[in-house]
Amino acid sequence: MRARSQSWLIRTRHLLHEEREPPPLISHMMLIFSFLLILLSFPWCLFFCVKVVKEYQRAVIFRLGRLIKGGTKGPGLFFVLPCIDTMKIVDLRVLSFDVPPQEILSRDSVTVSVEAVIYFRVSNPVISVTNVNDAQFSTRLLAQTTLRNVLGTKTLSEMLSERDAIASISEKVLDEGTDPWGVKVERVEIKDIRLPHQLMRSMAAEAEAVRRARAAIIAAQGEKDASESLQTAADTIAQNKMTIQLRYLQTLTKISAQRNNTIVMPYPIEVAKHYMKKFHQKS
Repeated sequence: MRARSQSWLIRTRHLLHEEREPPPLISHMMLIFSFLLILLSFPWCLFFCVKVVKEYQRAVIFRLGRLIKGGTKGPGLFFVLPCIDTMKIVDLRVLSFDVPPQEILSRDSVTVSVEAVIYFRVSNPVISVTNVNDAQFSTRLLAQTTLRNVLGTKTLSEMLSERDAIASISEKVLDEGTDPWGVKVERVEIKDIRLPHQLMRSMAAEAEAVRRARAAIIAAQGEKDASESLQTAADTIAQNKMTIQLRYLQTLTKISAQRNNTIVMPYPIEVAKHYMKKFHQKS
């Protein structure tokens, strides 16, 4: 595509730089007639011969169907010859348009609807007028086909996760395609990727199942960590008998902070066994 673009530029270079065939005699006669018409109708002809274009515009002027020297006029005030000069105003500002929703079949056979925004500007007014009938309309059509071709090589997951990369590739391909038309593509943005409702429900169910499985794994891991911590605490308490007494005092402190009237007093089993033995011996 780059080679094809360069060939177009080479073929249109003669419009401005190379020497062209001299105009026929009738062209000189019409030029003289135009000057005579200006002299006869002066100063009323100034209303038709003096033109003004704005800073962001250029006027591509054809004299008897051929580009004048330089190709364009403006910005500001300039003079045109009546009856033999025709001009077309070209806007050099950045323009934008929405690409209509495109039904695209992805590489993994999923149908999606994609919307995008294209920002472009005219970089060469002469070529945009001489090489293409309507540069803006042609850019719109090429943007649609380029978007379909680029997204058709991607899977659904790649479309959803690699929007910036897809926009960059589309911008590069579209810029190379519009280069022979004197159009420069500034930016391509993917607005929205719409999925079928049935596919959205399936993906939501799959995501919910994954979340539930992850929650179960986290809960099981928490139970495992808690049991290991309890085992470690039990081993630490078993090493010293006074540890249980300190733990008992901490428990009483927590209970008293909650303003409870009932306090459960633990009773050592060893003391109960001692008194039970004495009771059996007496009996």
